[in-house]
Amino acid sequence: MSIFETGLAPSPVNHVALSPLSFIERTASVYGEYPAVIHGAVRRNWQQTYERCRRLAGALNGRGIGKGDTVAVMLPNIPAMLEAHFAVPMIGAVLNTLNVRLDAPAIAFMLEHGEARVLITDREFHGVICEALSLLSNPPLVVDVDDPEYGEGQALSNLDYEAFLAEGDPQFAWQWPEDEWQAIALNYTSGTTGNPKGVIYHHRGAYLNSLGNQMTWAMGNHPVYLWTLPMFHCNGWCFPWTVTALAGTHVFLRRVDPEKILTLINQHQVSHLCGAPIVLNALVNLPDSAKVVFDHPVNAMVAGAAPPAKVIGAVEEMGIKITHVYGLTEVYGPVTVCAWHAQWDERPLDERAKIKSRQGVRYPTLEGLMVADPQTMEPVPCDEISVGEIFMRGNTVMKGYLKNPDATREAFRGGWFHTGDLAVRHPDGYVEIKDRLKDIIISGGENISTIEVEDVLYRHPAVLEAAVVARPDEKWGETPCAFITLKADCQDTREAEIIRFCREHLAGFKLPKTVVFSELPKTSTGKIQKYVLRGWAKAL
Repeated sequence: MSIFETGLAPSPVNHVALSPLSFIERTASVYGEYPAVIHGAVRRNWQQTYERCRRLAGALNGRGIGKGDTVAVMLPNIPAMLEAHFAVPMIGAVLNTLNVRLDAPAIAFMLEHGEARVLITDREFHGVICEALSLLSNPPLVVDVDDPEYGEGQALSNLDYEAFLAEGDPQFAWQWPEDEWQAIALNYTSGTTGNPKGVIYHHRGAYLNSLGNQMTWAMGNHPVYLWTLPMFHCNGWCFPWTVTALAGTHVFLRRVDPEKILTLINQHQVSHLCGAPIVLNALVNLPDSAKVVFDHPVNAMVAGAAPPAKVIGAVEEMGIKITHVYGLTEVYGPVTVCAWHAQWDERPLDERAKIKSRQGVRYPTLEGLMVADPQTMEPVPCDEISVGEIFMRGNTVMKGYLKNPDATREAFRGGWFHTGDLAVRHPDGYVEIKDRLKDIIISGGENISTIEVEDVLYRHPAVLEAAVVARPDEKWGETPCAFITLKADCQDTREAEIIRFCREHLAGFKLPKTVVFSELPKTSTGKIQKYVLRGWAKAL
């Protein structure tokens, strides 16, 4: 033992479990009178919000909920969702945020698999929740949220959320986690094949990724954050905790409405918002009469598929500064960022937009990022050409999958988390995703990136949304099939015109051989459901 270890064991004085629970206690004590919540006509400060969280924790505790119990919530972006992010872990319980667009069998599976003892649910989801509960042999205690911004719907339970809070003490003595490895949240993957997998987060990871958000975005104190991102998705990318740590203001939005987004940004001087590319696309494609150019700094963090360069450029012309990030449910949301360099500001808009579409480099809070051959685990060269799978490791990787040791083992094979995303690395080390491992098209032995083809399609003036998938082909094995939603005033656009446009920008073997004009199926977070489109393409 070295001299630096002798007699210097960690103690409660100098070694405390990391937890985002500390954020709200500090913010309420230092900035208690600062605004915390804006939701329609509702306004609450941080002292009031902290007391409500403690009430909810006390009420749950009074009903026998404690360490290791699961509390599920089926809520849109409303204050009760923020309160649950603190109240549930305050008693050592685990928060399971349910995807509000799922069907009853999927919800029933998650409630049963996660062993939920309590379900807090909004009246908007009365039908699907009633059906899901009917499928359970041992349904949880149900708490009904009557949100004034919804203002309709039938109660799901005799136990009203506000009445439930009244059971709790605003000074409830909540408990710090005994160990930072203790679970804080349970998030289910989309489950495109088979049952979804339950991803487990711990207090340490939630704490660190919350700080990583702030460091990456340089958010500063008291940001005004607009909830365009679903809070159920990766716990809102950890932003319920990030914004709270910074004594910011949470501006809630039950559902994405492009015109309302612009109104709220102006009305409340919103400084930050997050979302999938579809949110930006919706803003860009508003009628000119509805668009505005903001006169205060507005920052948008976008993840998901790489936004087309055209969309990034158009959003920045509105005065919104884009930060592109990348992550997955298994890593607490975003963990890489296209870290910006000041000298890039001098480049033309199109060139800047192309750089911003890269997924970039790791967060300061992610310890390892590698693009490598998925079989040999050998890193690929930084040549913009060699494709490999993205691998990650660090404190913001999940604990593992709930009750699924085989899937956990496979995901962590070789000492790295396997993302399933294919990418190249640029000479500066920046990662650029080329496709999902399952989405890459192999046509006549040639690999075709669907993202590359989609980027070209988005440049066509008639295209509102586009997605490309593989269509089986007897001769080539697979060929690109493009699904396109046209802009309202361009409905007479034809397949031949789209293919002719692509021919001007792509090698012949990469051209879509089929073009289908249709609305595109999407997940609740705005991601296009390519597995659905692959089924459509196969059936053509």
